[in-house]
Amino acid sequence: MELRNRFNVGEFVVLVELVPPKGVDISGMLKVAGKIRDKVTAFVVPDMAAAVMRMSALGAAMILQQKGFKTVMQVCCRDRNRLALQGDLLAAYAGGITSLMAVAGEDLRYGDHHEAAAVDDLDLIGLIEAVGTMRGGKDLSGAELAGEPRFFCGTTVNVGLGDADLAAEVAEMNRRATAGAEFFVTTPVFDPAAIEPFRQLMDIRKQNVVPTVMLLKSIGMARYIQRNMAHIQVSDEIISRLQKAPDKTKESLRIARETIAALCEANFKGVLISPMGWEENLPELFEQVE
Repeated sequence: MELRNRFNVGEFVVLVELVPPKGVDISGMLKVAGKIRDKVTAFVVPDMAAAVMRMSALGAAMILQQKGFKTVMQVCCRDRNRLALQGDLLAAYAGGITSLMAVAGEDLRYGDHHEAAAVDDLDLIGLIEAVGTMRGGKDLSGAELAGEPRFFCGTTVNVGLGDADLAAEVAEMNRRATAGAEFFVTTPVFDPAAIEPFRQLMDIRKQNVVPTVMLLKSIGMARYIQRNMAHIQVSDEIISRLQKAPDKTKESLRIARETIAALCEANFKGVLISPMGWEENLPELFEQVE
């Protein structure tokens, strides 16, 4: 069943971020996907996440599709002009990729190719609108396409902002929905209570909102997020739990499982699990997630 249909029938979707390799060895990526394929609705394939050069999302997603895995391919405004973006989208759909996630892309200064130049020919709204134009059977020049790529397109939303900024973000989210976005993946959520201000500003029954659940690999990581990322909340309680736990890996996975359960109970439409390099622990995470 396609991702759109799973949302439509009210299924709680489970997406897992699967980062392409930095090289041509795809065995690790396929091994991870194979171990958890029965627990996952689809794999989200990032496009040069954190501005680090890796195999393209298009290439990795097509490989996964050919092996029988469902994918959501990220499409990034930062790295390609409108010609290349449209060409990649046509190739993706012809290769069986029907779900997309439009992203702006992180600042290149934080990546591994500082001399690279950003393109940003289309902004995020422009990219979402371009997908809609192509769904209608035309390219951005108005020329007819030979076949219509009927993508299911999502994008991002920052749910950790303060009051005024959060209201502006919800307004921007509505603009993206009007442009054609059909689901929204949030910034990481570690405490379901922290997403309540966002819930109060919009009706989650009318939007496909998918919170991100990020695995905390260490106390140091948790503290760094708490101190340096104002829009992502890690509570003192979570840090205390990790400090006291005799097995910090198991405790981190337990925290993630509890967060997933709470988000499901709160009527969100699904979750995106971001393993942050902890792919080997995903089978254990899913052992008790139903």
